Amino acid sequence: MIDHMGISPADIERARQFYDAALEPLGLTNVMEVTSEQTGGYHGIGYGNGRKPFFWLSSDMRRAAPDGPRGTGIHIAFEAESRAAVDAFYAAAMAQGGRDNGLPGIRPHYHPAYYAGFVIDPDGVNVEAVCQIPE
Repeated sequence: MIDHMGISPADIERARQFYDAALEPLGLTNVMEVTSEQTGGYHGIGYGNGRKPFFWLSSDMRRAAPDGPRGTGIHIAFEAESRAAVDAFYAAAMAQGGRDNGLPGIRPHYHPAYYAGFVIDPDGVNVEAVCQIPE
């Protein structure tokens, strides 16, 4: 089981705007932030659906890929409680500068109830919202 994960966007404030809007329909919010003043340089924004964050935006450039665009090869899938939440995620992400990577819809090649929408975030990360509950 994964406890948490994170990405290092090129512009953490642009990423904050994108993920604040895109994750809100999934019930995920900024639940913790650590500042560079608190840590001596690291700035982190943690998202979750309660008190514990599991998805982080990080300014830690030491962990960023040294060559090539950030986000290349990264895929993150967030669980959605309904198909309507997938649709709202997709709309919010696109409104915040996301690029289409697959309209919301059924993906029967995974299984008959796999409903997902895909976007590419401003740093090139492939982000998905998926509802696997049959209607």
